[in-house]
Amino acid sequence: MTEETPGFEEKPDVPSGATPEDAEPQAAAPETAGTDSVEESGPAAPAGDVQDVALTAQLDQVRMALSERTADLQRLQAEYQNYRRRVERDRVTVKEIAVASLLTELLPTLDDIGRAREHGELVGGFKSVAESLETVAAKMGLQQFGKEGEPFDPTIHEALMHSYAPDVDETTCVAILQPGYRIGERTIRPARVAVAEPQPGATPAAKADEPEAKAPDEESGGPDEG
Repeated sequence: MTEETPGFEEKPDVPSGATPEDAEPQAAAPETAGTDSVEESGPAAPAGDVQDVALTAQLDQVRMALSERTADLQRLQAEYQNYRRRVERDRVTVKEIAVASLLTELLPTLDDIGRAREHGELVGGFKSVAESLETVAAKMGLQQFGKEGEPFDPTIHEALMHSYAPDVDETTCVAILQPGYRIGERTIRPARVAVAEPQPGATPAAKADEPEAKAPDEESGGPDEG
């Protein structure tokens, strides 16, 4: 039997002429080989590219949110403008209705003033007050209409009397029984009038004044004698 000599450790075989330090790199070679295999598996994605993609996605979301908020703001602004126009239109309408209601109540007084003027009773202090009242009504937009001789218009005239007359070509207002009043384009009371129509079968005055056309024979001096 072979007995091992105590106190001695077995060392790897070292070629002749080599130093003990040459054996250490060979032992570490397997670890280095493993590291090289990991590096050759492929380069990792740069961290900067991942951050750029994330920032781009966030920027797209912000732009979309901004576009939605801008559309909402524009819609609210349009609704507000429509509301202002509607309120202004309603305010003007309410004012016109209030003024028309007030002036309608004053029409009987204005009629009395007109009759007093026709009869020569508008004198003294009563004349001054009456003229001041008419001036205020005119400033508020009240306009009087209705004159004798104008064609009858059923939209602004109310016929209370009817007759026939030979000197009219169409239905005509021959007397103003009560003047009409309007505010702007709005009629608050039609003019009450007496109308006259052409007599049935009568030749219109304009055509009666025209000279009758002569016969062709009269214009040429008659037929030639043969």
